[in-house]
Amino acid sequence: MTNAGTDFAVRLLAWFDVHGRRDLPWQQSKDPYRIWVSEVMLQQTQVQTVIPYFERFMARFPTVNALADAGRDEVLRHWSGLGYYARARNLHRAAAVIRDDYGGVFPDRLETAMALPGIGRSTAGAILALAMDRRHPILDGNAKRVLARHEAVEGWPGTAAVANRLWRIAERNTPETRVADYTQAIMDLGATLCTRSDPACDRCPVAADCRALNRVTDTFRLDPKVSVTQFPGRKPKKAKPLRSTTMVLASFDGHVYLERRPEAGIWGGLWSLPEVDDVDAWCRDTFGGEPVEVESWQVLRHSFSHYDLDIRPIVVRIDAPLSKVADSADVAWHRFDDTPPGGVAAPVRRLMEQLRNGSHD
Repeated sequence: MTNAGTDFAVRLLAWFDVHGRRDLPWQQSKDPYRIWVSEVMLQQTQVQTVIPYFERFMARFPTVNALADAGRDEVLRHWSGLGYYARARNLHRAAAVIRDDYGGVFPDRLETAMALPGIGRSTAGAILALAMDRRHPILDGNAKRVLARHEAVEGWPGTAAVANRLWRIAERNTPETRVADYTQAIMDLGATLCTRSDPACDRCPVAADCRALNRVTDTFRLDPKVSVTQFPGRKPKKAKPLRSTTMVLASFDGHVYLERRPEAGIWGGLWSLPEVDDVDAWCRDTFGGEPVEVESWQVLRHSFSHYDLDIRPIVVRIDAPLSKVADSADVAWHRFDDTPPGGVAAPVRRLMEQLRNGSHD
């Protein structure tokens, strides 16, 4: 490879110089912290969804030390709605490591960055490339799609063999110079032209030797876009299991009863409505008596990546003073007009708003 990089990189950079994205809020500086937060937020989340969350998050936690010094509940509250909450918990833990072990400075070695909670090889490489122009290949979702199509790499990238092959291609194509621009360019190409379902192959700077695009032969007659979208291979489909739970909305005098969820499992560390098996028994154990009114609402289905969850909401109105259940680190009577005590998952927030508004359709 020459110092300028492969011909692939040369063409991609020429396209980037004209069409690349430069106005995203995390691109306004080379601060590794801002780039790190953006890279974590962008995992499995669209850019337009991330932008307002990123701006609010950075306004509240402008430095890695500010994030490290903040309470977990406040961090999760600023993440509420983005989903995949392990990202926020790992971000918070990693910030504390950077504050305590690296003097608040993001480490500049790949292996050290990868040792931080929640940072894998591609994220670490992207941060070091974008912030410091260090030569490290990346393999995020956009880069995987671009490279798998350009080289017609068959199979699902979630398997070790396919991933290893893509890493070799990524390494080969990453140039020695303008690494930050190249890294942004391959992400931009995947996000804007080499999209999952409707690629704009006629405008792609590397279409001339894209093997997926050029697989249409006498024995393989498909619409070119159909052949392109076969790459990368999809994860083998499995039927999504359906789980169910009962959530209690215990209401008293404009308040709703919330509990903090365990760190492990879904919505770890977030504040939530209690999940119960027996509503009457739970009320007796928690409040020392029977509810004065019980109402069942329509089941609410919430989809996760690996399963669907049917939530059966049960509203119980109690006639007891708030002192019956004192607030603690893991229990709270939340007043509807107040800010939640911490992060709240989207379906729980929806149910709370329905309770507040008196609507459950």
